Amino acid sequence: MDRKRTEEIAANRLQIISTLLDPTMDKAKRQDMKERLSAQYGISERTIRRWMEAYREKGFDGLKPKAPETSGTSKIPEDLLEEAIRLRREVPGRSVPELIRILEWEGKAEPGFLRRSTLQDQLAARGYSSRQMRTYAQDITSARRFQKPWRNYLWQSDIKYGIYINGKPTYMVCFLDDCTRNILHSEFYDSLDQSIVQDCFRKALIKFGAPDCVYFDNGKQFRTHWMKRACAKLGIRLLYARPYNPEGKGKQERYNQTVDAFLREAFIAKPKSLEELNHLYTVWMDECYLNVPHSALDGKTPRQSYELDTHELRLLSSDIIADAFLSCEQRKVDKGGCISFCGQKYEVENGLSMIYRTVDVIYDPADISEVTIECEGYPSCSAKPLVIASHGAKRAKLPDRLEKKEPTSSRLLDAASKKNEERQKERHAAISFAGIRGNNQDV
Repeated sequence: MDRKRTEEIAANRLQIISTLLDPTMDKAKRQDMKERLSAQYGISERTIRRWMEAYREKGFDGLKPKAPETSGTSKIPEDLLEEAIRLRREVPGRSVPELIRILEWEGKAEPGFLRRSTLQDQLAARGYSSRQMRTYAQDITSARRFQKPWRNYLWQSDIKYGIYINGKPTYMVCFLDDCTRNILHSEFYDSLDQSIVQDCFRKALIKFGAPDCVYFDNGKQFRTHWMKRACAKLGIRLLYARPYNPEGKGKQERYNQTVDAFLREAFIAKPKSLEELNHLYTVWMDECYLNVPHSALDGKTPRQSYELDTHELRLLSSDIIADAFLSCEQRKVDKGGCISFCGQKYEVENGLSMIYRTVDVIYDPADISEVTIECEGYPSCSAKPLVIASHGAKRAKLPDRLEKKEPTSSRLLDAASKKNEERQKERHAAISFAGIRGNNQDV
């Protein structure tokens, strides 16, 4: 146990017994106080009496917990302990009771000789506790710190749960610059779908231009087909963190912890609407983070660090952003050259050439009277709602590559005849009597 922890324990013990250390208190009142403290803190009167004696004898140091005298020593034979370590290394997930059971069944330890607590202490002292073995089982022991060389080289993003407003939860989305720790855009939303990431991402791009890379976790709001398409359109590399590895996004995780201070204050302020919460958040972010010196930025604030960086920004036009941020979904073209979209059939302009292919449907949610169809290897085309008339329309002509080609002969039967001729020749050669006839004439 480290020094800080032992001093915290001693301070807590002193706080409990401080009222009993008054020398003017009579015996009956002191006894009554002991009983009340015992019931309040769930400790025995004997323990309280022992703490008082230790404090009178050694002062504050007497209240510190003593380290186990047998720590690091072992009553388990060394060869038996080595066997337990070998079993733990073979399968790191084996529990201590399982190790004991195996050693007893193999006849290497007498039943009841090994105690779980003793073996566990000795394994931990040699670096083979279950927690240490879980660390060894990972590909890396910890994430190495990194910082990109210039602004807009890498953006990190995450979603954090906020407070409740009018009985409904809120969710914070944040985009943070890796090099300068500057907040590119962050706000609270009242839903938890991919649209909140899209909205926050769009606002960050409008204000600060496009980054070289974006770095997300594996949440369903980030790992979408839309995100893949948008980043490809904008020339942004799309990176995802390794699953169950929050250390890889340490800067964003650290900012999330900083936001906890705001959430505590927001809970007290009790904003009545999402707009009021975001106003308070913007003020807090500006005064308590963006303009506060950061220890990792040589004393500069995140805003100063971003503005003083001389790396050129790659600003985007509104048309490019609008095109990249169109909604995108995938559909499969049916045998009639149509797709099902928003509860109705859409007739694809070049649909007959894309039969049974999966296509991207690009559309503006505000206007779905016409959508754009994209498919690898085919030019972009449009699709409109299918109009069903009172009479059947003439069957559409298939593309030339799908039209039936009249054969001149049956290639199957031709190939079968050729194969049969070869088989007959092999049979004749196998039962030929020409050699036998010639030998009889010689005789």
